Amino acid sequence: MRVALQAVLTGRVAPLGEKGAVSAIAKTPVQGPVAVGPLGLAGDEQADRRVHGGPEKAVHHYALDHAAAWRSDLPGLPGLPGLPDLLERPGAFGENFSTHDLTEHDVCVGDLWRVGSALLQVSQARQPCFKLNLRFDVPDMARRVQASGRTGWYYRVIETGVVAAGDGLELVERPHPDWPLSRLLHHFYVDRLDAAALRAIAGLAPLTESWRALAARRLASGAVEDWRRRLGEEG
Repeated sequence: MRVALQAVLTGRVAPLGEKGAVSAIAKTPVQGPVAVGPLGLAGDEQADRRVHGGPEKAVHHYALDHAAAWRSDLPGLPGLPGLPDLLERPGAFGENFSTHDLTEHDVCVGDLWRVGSALLQVSQARQPCFKLNLRFDVPDMARRVQASGRTGWYYRVIETGVVAAGDGLELVERPHPDWPLSRLLHHFYVDRLDAAALRAIAGLAPLTESWRALAARRLASGAVEDWRRRLGEEG
């Protein structure tokens, strides 16, 4: 399996929303080669490393394939100043990689992808947070992203290297073909207390430790964690 990088994007921390929350979700395409290190792309920033970035979420990938569905779901979305067609541009969701022909149905937990001269491994799907609400000026955007399964995903860096727009992403190895991200998302956000699935997720070695621990906690408690704070639904 091979697809082409439509864009490689980075962003700087800046105010976001009326209350001045800070975020680097506004990312722009980079021309030419970009170094990929253990913590992600050179020149890319994260406002809060407790929940964004780090070695397990070094690079964020989002599918341009979802643009038509979002435009249908949000027909009146005005876009941002200078970005009237935000949903149809690379970078709308704060991603570092933008592609066509690769979605959460096509990517599996633990996939190894050669991108330029770097080797990356799929570590988890994205957990949407309230900053998406501010980015789009849609109060329930994070909830919509979560419910849709159109979340995007993260990579950890196995081998550092250099990437550029136009490079190919080539699948090198797929250790868990029975765990596409769409299935993982289904059990985290839809069929949330399936004991057999939670047990399997907790044992998926390439999945980030935090997601495996979350599955184990649900299995032990028989309860689903409260999402309201993450989704910006408190207060």
